[in-house]
Amino acid sequence: MIQWSIEAARKSECFEHIVVSTDCEDIAQIAEEAGASVPFRRPAELADDHASTMAVVTHAIQWANNQFTDLNDTQQPVCCLYATAPFVQAEDIRQGMSLLADNEFVIPVTTFAHPIQRAVKVGPNGCLEMFDPVLYTARTQDLEEAWHDCGQFYWGTSHAWNLGRSPYEVKSCPLPIPRWRVQDIDTEEDWVAAEILYASLNALKTT
Repeated sequence: MIQWSIEAARKSECFEHIVVSTDCEDIAQIAEEAGASVPFRRPAELADDHASTMAVVTHAIQWANNQFTDLNDTQQPVCCLYATAPFVQAEDIRQGMSLLADNEFVIPVTTFAHPIQRAVKVGPNGCLEMFDPVLYTARTQDLEEAWHDCGQFYWGTSHAWNLGRSPYEVKSCPLPIPRWRVQDIDTEEDWVAAEILYASLNALKTT
């Protein structure tokens, strides 16, 4: 999958450097064959299941500051592009970069398919419970639309990344993406959904 992300980055023509951060030799080889550079190996403390995106990007920026003079500019745009984003589009990356001129971060977002205010959970007794029972009789069309992070990429200025603050604590701009082009991949079920979406999109291209 990382090849798709690297290909989208290359097609966007936004980057002087496409750098992959990893501690895995196999991934490093695949990334280099796809046209990215892997000039360092990510340290172990940033390569476990609890490492944050912010910490990983900050580490990469600090490394780059010692190599590339262009990243010493605090307003230099830096994009974190996830390896598990097979449906990311080069045009979205370009549009995100253009929006960064007036913001500290740009985050691709999409709408929830159903109002989150009517979400339910399984209680301790195994029965369904509403998160907010007060809204049981509310009409779905009357509830406020909610959005979520697409999990594809983040544009931010090098200064904003280095602050280490949540993008939601500073001036962040949303980049709307249609739901049919968004599929995060964390579980086997996500993978199956991605395969179905990939096949559907390919079928549309051939009709």
